[in-house]
Amino acid sequence: MRSPYGYIAVEGLIGAGKTTLAKRLAAEWGAEPVLEEFEDNPFLPRFYADPARHAFTLELSFLAQRYHQLKRVGERSLFQPMAVADYSIGKSLVFAGATLPPDERALFNDLYTIMYSGMPKPELLLYLHLPMDTVRGRIRSRGRSYEQHITAEYLEQVQQRYLDHLRKLAGVRVVILELNGRDLLKDRAAYDRLLALLTEEREVGLSLEQL
Repeated sequence: MRSPYGYIAVEGLIGAGKTTLAKRLAAEWGAEPVLEEFEDNPFLPRFYADPARHAFTLELSFLAQRYHQLKRVGERSLFQPMAVADYSIGKSLVFAGATLPPDERALFNDLYTIMYSGMPKPELLLYLHLPMDTVRGRIRSRGRSYEQHITAEYLEQVQQRYLDHLRKLAGVRVVILELNGRDLLKDRAAYDRLLALLTEEREVGLSLEQL
């Protein structure tokens, strides 16, 4: 069954499975996948090596990249009327809040408001919630050298900022999904349960779900 929502965004911490799930959902529904192009960002390894020096440049680079990608979401054709993204526009605010000092954060927020005020919002935003031990284990198994020094404190801060951001979102259907150790890639029953959640008619607001 196809989701009734024309624009779905999947969110979560590093290693939560956002990209894999977004690709699978897009294939399932014949939708356009909108995937973050972080691997080609030259500022990302620099940020993890020296966050204080490179945070503002990194966040600006992602802000511009996401703007160009999401602008195309609002220009979908009749031949591909649905999009599934592995991030949401609010991700920029979450990470800027976690990485930038107050003065740079204020400037960044102004730029964000100017750029994104007319951009399409997800009709449904899915947040994949995992225990921190699972997140760190997935980061280790991915083997990206620049991610291996990410601290648990930083991940906890980002997750808390995500949850605060989601609770305050207006005009969006938000589902925080507790995965409970289930693997959406290998566990067909868990994936079918997820599909059922994403095809339900939902009211605007936040709901908590479990697999």
